[in-house]
Amino acid sequence: MTAASPQESAAPSTELPAAQRRISRRIGAIAESATLAVDAKAKALKAAGKPVIGFGAGEPDFPTPDYIVEAAITAARTPAMHRYTPAGGLPALKEAIVAKTARDSGLHLTPAQVLVTNGGKQAVYEAFATMLDPGDEVLLPAPYWTTYPEAIRLAGGVPVPVVADEQSGYLVSAAQLEAARTPRTKALLFCSPSNPTGAVYPAEQVEEIGRWALEAGLWVLTDEIYEHLTYAGATAPSMPVLVPELADRCVVVNGVAKTYAMTGWRVGWIAGPADVVKAATNLQSHATSNVANVSQAAAIAALTGDLSAVATMREAFDRRRTTIVSMLREIPGIACPEPQGAFYVYPSVKGLLGRPIGGRTAGTSAELAELILEQAEVAVVPGEAFGTPGYVRMSYALGDDDLVEGVSRLQRLLTSAG
Repeated sequence: MTAASPQESAAPSTELPAAQRRISRRIGAIAESATLAVDAKAKALKAAGKPVIGFGAGEPDFPTPDYIVEAAITAARTPAMHRYTPAGGLPALKEAIVAKTARDSGLHLTPAQVLVTNGGKQAVYEAFATMLDPGDEVLLPAPYWTTYPEAIRLAGGVPVPVVADEQSGYLVSAAQLEAARTPRTKALLFCSPSNPTGAVYPAEQVEEIGRWALEAGLWVLTDEIYEHLTYAGATAPSMPVLVPELADRCVVVNGVAKTYAMTGWRVGWIAGPADVVKAATNLQSHATSNVANVSQAAAIAALTGDLSAVATMREAFDRRRTTIVSMLREIPGIACPEPQGAFYVYPSVKGLLGRPIGGRTAGTSAELAELILEQAEVAVVPGEAFGTPGYVRMSYALGDDDLVEGVSRLQRLLTSAG
């Protein structure tokens, strides 16, 4: 008798009576967030006194700007903020999102087209829960953010990966998407700038994919949370702006987390057709009700202020981007495209697999990430988490000194590969 795999062990047995199943099939099938797991392990090792340098977390290393924090303090002292508020978001925040969206991307909305959510993850899940019926397929360009397929599955949908590699700059084509489309395809998930690759689609390709989706009668969920983090002249145009006819079948998700260094404040939003937003608001009214009022007040301050904070961060990220790419390219066996957005690199490590490193041999990128953590005390996220084994994701949203030290450790360890 062979031992069950971890996945098989975690899944509830269909032979058990329903009353004896401790975990539902739906929840038992969910994978832990790999990026959060790597970050937690790195922090635990650091707390235990290990000099671990973590490249796993997808969050800016800057503090939230003072004027945003002050707005939250004021809100915390305001009795009206101690009570329930509308489930869909404070009216003032909805107005701020409408104005910010028009300013930054040129997409014109009304407050009825906006739902304020507890971060971008809730926005993605609620959008899919609203759009999908069981068995509906969602085309999912890969490498993909680790949460996307789980959100699709939770909503009853079926993720259909469409893989792009470093040769294409991690950009899928309309032809690839068309080849993956079936009669069950309901939607496309589009993310530019991309997590995990940092790839940014040029405007002509965004428009081509948007027009393909329009002609195919598909819905599009476009994640624009990294819209302000682009480099070297790259821009991240919004698909429903380039293809206005698609707006009635397009849902935009966004948030304050990356632009304003507010990952812990948990404020995101859905913007799209009013009927979809109303249905998603109904769902949220039973799931969480309103986002914390103090966080909403902070988000109002962020969105109605200027973009000087993100300009400062972008300058630092651009410098680190150049540094990490050049240092990684010095390691034999690593191929590292230069990202044009977000704050990640996604190098191929296929050239290191199957070769002795520090007395061990890694056969997969997951095994290599484990080896690197143990022998170099550097935390990276393996490509298995993003649907493409053979790669690792590294965030360069950490201090310059830590970045150089961390990659220097990789150079020392990995250049010894036989």
